[in-house]
Amino acid sequence: MLQTVNDWLWWDRLWLPENVSWSDLEDSGGRVYAKVTHLYATLPCALCLLLVRFAFERFVATPLADVWGIRDRIRLRPEANPLLENYFCQKARAPSQADVRTLCKKTSWTERKMQVWFRRRRNQDRAGLRKRFSEASWRCVFYFFVFLYGIGALHDKPWVYNLKEVWSGFPKQSMLPSQYWYYTVELGFYVSLLFSLSFDVKRKDFKEQVIHHTATLTLLSFSWISNYIRVGTIVMAIHDCSDIVLEAAKVLNYAKWHKTSNSMFVVFVATFLLTRLVYFPFWVIHCTWVYPLDDFPPFFGYYFFNVMLTVLLGLHIYWAFLILKMFYKLLFSKLDGDDRSDEEEDDTDSQMEQKPTSSHVNGSGLRGRANGH
Repeated sequence: MLQTVNDWLWWDRLWLPENVSWSDLEDSGGRVYAKVTHLYATLPCALCLLLVRFAFERFVATPLADVWGIRDRIRLRPEANPLLENYFCQKARAPSQADVRTLCKKTSWTERKMQVWFRRRRNQDRAGLRKRFSEASWRCVFYFFVFLYGIGALHDKPWVYNLKEVWSGFPKQSMLPSQYWYYTVELGFYVSLLFSLSFDVKRKDFKEQVIHHTATLTLLSFSWISNYIRVGTIVMAIHDCSDIVLEAAKVLNYAKWHKTSNSMFVVFVATFLLTRLVYFPFWVIHCTWVYPLDDFPPFFGYYFFNVMLTVLLGLHIYWAFLILKMFYKLLFSKLDGDDRSDEEEDDTDSQMEQKPTSSHVNGSGLRGRANGH
């Protein structure tokens, strides 16, 4: 039965155009093709990147945070209360007004004291500013160097300037060493992001991040196996370029270089919109939907690849909505925070007596990828 499932899963007609089989993509005549076994290198690469990230955050980002005077806010610990702790862990982090009254009766506390307790307890689970700074610094450095490598690998390729060349000779296109390393590092990075989701800063779009990372890994893996490598490298490059600017803007913001950070954010908005909502759908997706039909009829792999690209486009649109909201605040009011971040709350009695205000600016969650990106 397993053999039957395997044969069906790797059926030529599913993933390759008609009149092309997997045997046609065997290495021969000086041509080297991408193989499933090449993807095994992704796991050790991910582990290496996690180690590099740990070393970078400890020996580079942390000392840099000290130099720039980046400090975590002093947090007041909530009073020990097993009843409230059980409610917080088992039921809700933010109780309804009715539950607040019920809990007040059980503890003989005032509503104000109850609200302060829950605010302080929520803050205990939120990442500090230095952790946010370290994460943003690592991503900024990674995107910068991998984008430089991508430019070096792509700048002399004809299909970058004429997208019809993406399909020239498809799928019998020999793999280049630069493509192998570009894919391996990018795949390893996204696998490392999935590994680190449990201890990275949690944001409101956590589910969207998981979908994005999973869709990206699926898309890159499939494009590798089915030899969609040329268009895959283009997709990676256009995603990385805006992420560099974004992470740099966050790093500068944490360092309280707010004017420079705001300027970088404006550059990021322009770059994101041009690459993710203009070039990606109207050039790249147009290239994958339209141009292949000139050479072969559609098949399952053709639809699968384009559906995954469309999923990424949907996430781009979602993040563009959040980004434009923040851009509007930047233009017409004070940019008070990050619409994606789980912001730290004021928890003092004096603050409770005032009208609630947003926390200090911290661009920690501004992110367009697919991280995707």
